[in-house]
Amino acid sequence: MEKVLKVKNLEISFDTFAGKVQAIRDVSFELYKGETLAIVGESGSGKSVTTRSIMGLLASNANIDNGEILFNGTDILKKSEKELQKIRGKEIAMIFQDPMTSLDPTMPIGKQVAESLMKHNKLSKKEGLRQALDLLNLVGIPNAEKRLKNYPHQFSGGQRQRIVIAIALICYPQILIADEPTTALDVTIQAQILELLKDIQQKINSSIIFITHDLGVVANVADRVAVMYGGKIVEVGTAEEIFYNPQHPYTWGLLGSMPTLEGTGDRLYAIPGSPPDLLDPPTGDAFYPRNEFALQIDAEQQPPFFDVSPTHKAATWLLAPQAPKVTPPDEILIRWKKFQEKTRQASV
Repeated sequence: MEKVLKVKNLEISFDTFAGKVQAIRDVSFELYKGETLAIVGESGSGKSVTTRSIMGLLASNANIDNGEILFNGTDILKKSEKELQKIRGKEIAMIFQDPMTSLDPTMPIGKQVAESLMKHNKLSKKEGLRQALDLLNLVGIPNAEKRLKNYPHQFSGGQRQRIVIAIALICYPQILIADEPTTALDVTIQAQILELLKDIQQKINSSIIFITHDLGVVANVADRVAVMYGGKIVEVGTAEEIFYNPQHPYTWGLLGSMPTLEGTGDRLYAIPGSPPDLLDPPTGDAFYPRNEFALQIDAEQQPPFFDVSPTHKAATWLLAPQAPKVTPPDEILIRWKKFQEKTRQASV
């Protein structure tokens, strides 16, 4: 598969009055053409900072301490603001979390959708609006032609999210970054937006980075999943491997807190404690204080990645050859059993 993006050893910190916050600590991942990579984790785990660095939209107090972001072989981090403006919106586009704050309340939506097309492709206003109309029809805005001159407040929440998606897609970007695009929507509209993203991805063959903390959403859209915690990726694999063969205790906790039809207990699992303070990151595994399966070495040393399969790896000492065997929660054992059955059937 063709590699579109490679993030390598990325380290980002923020200067604050309290000190230096090490928000991203040695993050590496790859994105292939036409695939959807989901990045999941709690609030504050570094998901949005990672993707904003790809867009070159970091705050003024951010420092890129190390690493590179290779887009089609060239390092985005070395580009000037002027060079980034040529990429932003055209090659790499972003769907933001809250459509009401990312739309201009004083500008008709037809003009907003056509704006980046007119800027990047040097089209006339008439041609830009014609293509904007085509895209608004594609994303499912009813009576789009009559509504080109309407303002954002005249649309419902789901329609506004569709308009934001149209703005991101107007130049048919190679990479689409979706930062929790369904958070503020109800479940039925959420499902429609996810279906829409999948349909459009197939039509224009773009790659999607999907940021969310909702694992139920991930199951429907992702090809691969990266789990982030405390500014690091702790597990990465195909969606099936992460859901049915998870290896990191943090992933166990995330999956255990998600209701399922096969759930054994009468209460959902809650991960105890709170995320680490990244002003003073822990020396060992960042998840150690909240991990009921922690080993002594977790407090002293950061675990490396251990390969589970060619497509699946996790950074936990539990996978070390000399580590003691632990029994994960019942919910995870059910998932493991399903995975073993699927693997057995596939090999027959």
